[in-house]
Amino acid sequence: MTRLLPVFGALLMGCHMASVPDTDPGVSRNLARYRQGTVTGPRYQLRFSLPEERSHPVRGEVTLSFEWSGGNHPLILDFDRPRSRVAAISVNGEEAVAEYTEDHILLPPGLFRRGKNSVSLAFEAGDDALNRNDEFMYTLFVPDRASTAFPCFDQPDLKARFRLTLEIPSSWTAIANGELRTEINWKKRTILGFEETAAIPTYLFSFVAGKFRVVTAERAGRRMRFLHRETDQFRLDRNRDRLFDLHATALAWLEAYTGIPYPFAKFDFALVPSFQYNGMEHPGAILYRADSLLLEDSPTQDQELRRAGLIAHETAHMWFGNLVTMEWFDDVWMKEVFANFMAAKIVHPFFPKLNHDLRFLMAHYPAAYDVDRTAGANPIRQDLPNLKEAGSLYGAIIYKKAPIVMRMLEEMTGEAAFRKGIRDYLSEYSFRNASWPDLVGILDRKTSIDLREWSRAWVEKAGRPEIRVDLVQDNEGKIVTLLLRQDPVRKQPLSLFLGKKTLPVTLDDPELAVREAKGLPVPDFILPNGRGRGYGRFVLDPSSRSHLLQHLPELEDPLLRGISWLTLWDDMLEGEIPPGALFDLAIRALKFEEEELNVSRFLHDLNTLYWRFLSAEDRTRFAPNLESFLLDRIEKSEKASLKSAFFRTFRSVVLSSEGVTKLRRIWNGTESIPGIGFSESDRATMALEIAMRLPGEAETVLMTQRERMRNPDRKRRFEFVSPAISPDVATRKAFFKSLRNPANREHEPWVLEAVHYLHHPLRAADSIRWIRPSLDLLLEIRETGDIFFPKRWLDATLWGHRSEAAAEVVRTFLEEHPDYPEKLRGKILQSADELFRAADILQH
Repeated sequence: MTRLLPVFGALLMGCHMASVPDTDPGVSRNLARYRQGTVTGPRYQLRFSLPEERSHPVRGEVTLSFEWSGGNHPLILDFDRPRSRVAAISVNGEEAVAEYTEDHILLPPGLFRRGKNSVSLAFEAGDDALNRNDEFMYTLFVPDRASTAFPCFDQPDLKARFRLTLEIPSSWTAIANGELRTEINWKKRTILGFEETAAIPTYLFSFVAGKFRVVTAERAGRRMRFLHRETDQFRLDRNRDRLFDLHATALAWLEAYTGIPYPFAKFDFALVPSFQYNGMEHPGAILYRADSLLLEDSPTQDQELRRAGLIAHETAHMWFGNLVTMEWFDDVWMKEVFANFMAAKIVHPFFPKLNHDLRFLMAHYPAAYDVDRTAGANPIRQDLPNLKEAGSLYGAIIYKKAPIVMRMLEEMTGEAAFRKGIRDYLSEYSFRNASWPDLVGILDRKTSIDLREWSRAWVEKAGRPEIRVDLVQDNEGKIVTLLLRQDPVRKQPLSLFLGKKTLPVTLDDPELAVREAKGLPVPDFILPNGRGRGYGRFVLDPSSRSHLLQHLPELEDPLLRGISWLTLWDDMLEGEIPPGALFDLAIRALKFEEEELNVSRFLHDLNTLYWRFLSAEDRTRFAPNLESFLLDRIEKSEKASLKSAFFRTFRSVVLSSEGVTKLRRIWNGTESIPGIGFSESDRATMALEIAMRLPGEAETVLMTQRERMRNPDRKRRFEFVSPAISPDVATRKAFFKSLRNPANREHEPWVLEAVHYLHHPLRAADSIRWIRPSLDLLLEIRETGDIFFPKRWLDATLWGHRSEAAAEVVRTFLEEHPDYPEKLRGKILQSADELFRAADILQH
């Protein structure tokens, strides 16, 4: 039972509290349903006073007005702060007394009347979601963090209008969801008044304030602005126009596709140093990680694609998530899948020569498979009893698998019917909330397919089917029977590749006889997922596996090379292919591969093979030849983007004394690489990699790099990360100990980079000591960090390990915690999967 703590003493007029709806910590589904049925039309008038000094508190005032029909139950506000943070409360203009639970303020029903009411509070805001830095701050309230900053109804289905006033230092500037309405300068302070917003949920309410510069442009009659802190004017100039163009094109495409004009009053965005996510879709005030948009000189095609896709993704959210919002965060995947799915369509015009089928394959399948092959796999749509657990829903399944499933749905219903269904959905639920069953109901009326059954198989169940080929041939080398076996059964269309022939089939049973294959010559190899549109573990027969290992680089179709590589990667992880054989194939394939999407994938997996799956002896033996190969490809590649891709891999894997010496000369500027320019960030990364490999010179290298850096935000990050590189064990030990303090984990990208280096494979034998305490911190990290932080913390902790001893640390932790939160347990199993596999493979 939750203990009630009185704030101001006895209740007003001796009013007795009726039985309280669920007031457990967080926002439960029961509480949300109760409020959604009793509260309508909420409006917030908010005022925040932002001090220049980070150590001083942010003070606020809020007046929340709404229609109420709550009867005998109290009004429950969410405020995840100590009761001492509330200075005063009034209801309908009269001073009021409240009771508190851990995360809630309870006001007696006798204070309210049916119909219009208002509650006013003066309070001190919590810093958890205000992201305060020395010279700037920004809010980040997704999924349930608005209530850490101000009292509110912190649930997605109570959409509200917000009118904001900010009092800021006169040297600062700010943007918010609404258009700036008034600006008053007074005693070294500026008071900004913003227009009231359209109806949005609390997690989308946002403002950014600080020492930013503002860039303004106009595209198609729409004024856009962005805030930034970049000190490299050349970097800013290189990217500025492209950023406006990408946003403008995404807006125009979405207006045309949906038939609905941009739904909000204005369009601004801010580039935040070391932002926790790549982007966050606040209407009128999108936030981006600065480095995701301000690309360095000679960006790779993959980086260009990621930026275009990110901008399209966040812009698509204006319709999918912002205009129509999910009722509950169990459907958070809906807004993410539509944003990713639409983004894939939007980027087409920017890259007319791009193989977009291959791009979709590489952008989605590897990451989705990385989760779905694990013991911690989760369904797309997950049960969520309380919003405190909402952060655990996020991951590759909703961002990567869901778009694959949505493309499957579009293919089955037909593109025109699918688009019409989406338009109907957006029109019917504009500025309202909707659930996945609402959309399925709309689409179900436009097709003969049983979409509810399809949804149960693909959306509500975890994992992927295993698909095998059984082939019988005659003495003349002709196919007698060809069977596709699937377990478990999930309806999906496939393109069966047989040599030069592709046969479309639909899997809907445990076994399918492909009659069209009878009598065809037996091909050199068979790929069940020949066009890359199916989803599953496609098990190669021994003959096909052997052929592809030898001849993959000779395949003419780059999409086929990409599909084949992903299929062979699965085989390697399942122990069907020795890691050394796949490593050899990667080198041979990269000698000739010109398709940048494949190059990026092959290099990524080459790096993983090198550090995680090759023995230490093989790694040392292969290092000089691998480095020579990469340097040769850097020199001979004609595109600057390819040169950059090969150099980044060289920088990551270099081990030989000759290779490290060369990297140091490049870092020093005594040697250059024609066609590649290196930024301050590039040289900072080089310094960290060099210091890792030259412990005797680490202090000098790191100090030299610090003195060279001019951007204050990047310099602070470098200084934070450097102790994790130190050759001194005591220094690294003290650094890890410092991470136990939540205040030292505020800059999550800094923390993740440092932890990544702390657990570098070259230090794995020593850093194994920090795996268990890192797991012990996980529950606290979930409570204090943002939504992606727990999984990324696990990834950074485990990536450099592949020993049985490290695997045993994880297994022991899980065995000792049989009642560990299910979703968080799943994250551990997901992050540890390659560790378990590598330990097993290397043992055998």
